[in-house]
Amino acid sequence: MMLWYILIAMALTTVALWAYFTAQRLNRLHIRTDAALAALQASLDRRAAVVAALIPDALELATAAEWVMLDYGNFETRAVRERAISEAIENLGAPVPAQLVDAEVRVQLAHRFYNDAVADTRALRLRPMVRMLRLGGNAPLPEFFEYHSY
Repeated sequence: MMLWYILIAMALTTVALWAYFTAQRLNRLHIRTDAALAALQASLDRRAAVVAALIPDALELATAAEWVMLDYGNFETRAVRERAISEAIENLGAPVPAQLVDAEVRVQLAHRFYNDAVADTRALRLRPMVRMLRLGGNAPLPEFFEYHSY
């Protein structure tokens, strides 16, 4: 009888330790996702500022894009405005200024880092045991950001 209590205690301890370390990992992934989202926001805003400075016709587009914060509820709105900026850059012609190329590369890198962080976070959050034990807490499930460059 005593052996059963020991086995049950060991099993509960194992589950508790697994849950603790998984919750810690999930917290680090959420921090990474939030940091990547902030970097993506900064890169998109920087590109909009460069577009506003170099393409006077796209000043309104760039300003409108900068006003939309990159929050989970506003992704589609921001993506639409970013597509309009990409079209303005595309209509500029073949010799794209170096500042725009640099800003575009930074946006593409930030976009890739953010979506990688989202993929890692979602992969862990959507596991059955993590969902059953509610290790994600009240944090919203991160969304992917769809961005298309010029």
